[in-house]
Amino acid sequence: MRLLFLVLLVLLALIQYPLWLGKGGWFTVWDSQKQIAAQHETNEGLRARNAALEAEVRDLETGSGAIEERARNELGMMREGEVFVQIVPPGSPAVNNPPPSGTTATTPAGATANRPASNPARANTPRQ
Repeated sequence: MRLLFLVLLVLLALIQYPLWLGKGGWFTVWDSQKQIAAQHETNEGLRARNAALEAEVRDLETGSGAIEERARNELGMMREGEVFVQIVPPGSPAVNNPPPSGTTATTPAGATANRPASNPARANTPRQ
């Protein structure tokens, strides 16, 4: 009887081995499920990024607001009539020092005091 019990126990262990530790066993399935969950999270993040990029492309194709914003931020462009003001922190060298008192400020040919001339012929025309 004892020998029969021992043989049955060994057979049960041999049957259980592939279920738990073999290829396609429970441990492999649990590991695969963890990898799938991580990949789903990565995919969701990429879907959100793609949606944001699609919205930006749509905005650039249809509207001029996004183009204007990019031109202002990346290229430093301004609209006609706007004045550029740069605040320099204390202690840093000033980019445009004011002329000493008693002298007149000079500007490059075709430029106004607060704006460079984009078109020399247009810069010399009177403004309304």
